[in-house]
Amino acid sequence: METKSESNLKLGWENRVNPIERVDISSITPETFFEKYQKNGTPVIITGLLESECDWNLDYLCEKFGNQELIFRNPGRERDKQEKRKWKSIGSGVNLQSMPFTEYAEMLRNHKAHENDINLGKCPLKNTPLADTPSLKTIGSRLGLTKPASEMNIYVAPGGHSSGLHYDSVDGTLMQLHGAKKIVFFPPSETYNLYPFPVYIHLRHGLKLRSWFSQVDLENPDFKSLPKFKQALQHKREVILEQGETLYIPAGWWHDVIGLGDEMVCAVNRFWRIYPTSRAVFSWSRWRAVCGIIFALPYTFLNLAIALGSSNRKQKISKISHRM
Repeated sequence: METKSESNLKLGWENRVNPIERVDISSITPETFFEKYQKNGTPVIITGLLESECDWNLDYLCEKFGNQELIFRNPGRERDKQEKRKWKSIGSGVNLQSMPFTEYAEMLRNHKAHENDINLGKCPLKNTPLADTPSLKTIGSRLGLTKPASEMNIYVAPGGHSSGLHYDSVDGTLMQLHGAKKIVFFPPSETYNLYPFPVYIHLRHGLKLRSWFSQVDLENPDFKSLPKFKQALQHKREVILEQGETLYIPAGWWHDVIGLGDEMVCAVNRFWRIYPTSRAVFSWSRWRAVCGIIFALPYTFLNLAIALGSSNRKQKISKISHRM
């Protein structure tokens, strides 16, 4: 794993101009967190919240999960050769497969997971031995986040995995538990300079494609077809999230989360209701996402009806649920 000094060398000049603040939990209270970050929707990295937590490395995860059957995302690498605007799936809408965690662990060790970008995403901790991890359960109360919008979810991926540039319609906390990640940020004001997939795409693809993901390929942007992205780059920010740190990502902030190194990265996230409520009411990005979900309902209900009539209905319904 890279040291902090090595990681910081990777940050571009944008980060020095518009840095994401890094503060220790000892220097803030729930009241100051609200006033400085939550009230205005400002991202921040908080250190010290996970100081008592052990390293969630692959051996530790194997010990906890064992042969528990989980749902993994398998997007493959073939689509990387295509224009992103022509993709048929993204995020948790990609191909899904079930397997025991120990089988996936072996794929990480022999790098077969790296070859196809197979990853464990948005996997609830609720029914696992890690559900009652004390340090994770107290993070919300220590920051004054008291109304969760989701359960805690674990993300395990090979180094180099990218979440894809997207935004969430609720606030989130990302707890880094093994390895380090680079996060690329753009503020909500840059939404249309980032060319999100259109809302109507949900009518045809349901939740396989998502209107809260960007069509821009950050590694190889097509400025000819997507010229406004040059304006968005003036507002780009980057940060390295180190093991043991927690990132607060306000609703509407575009972010791409990229695993560093060549082994495995592991993090846990949780989503929270937006407060103050005015931040949700006046967020056009949030309303775009709501419209997208509504547009996806006919496709989703049709697939649910088909799943109910199939012989392996339990597995199919589980995969549909994973995409929600």
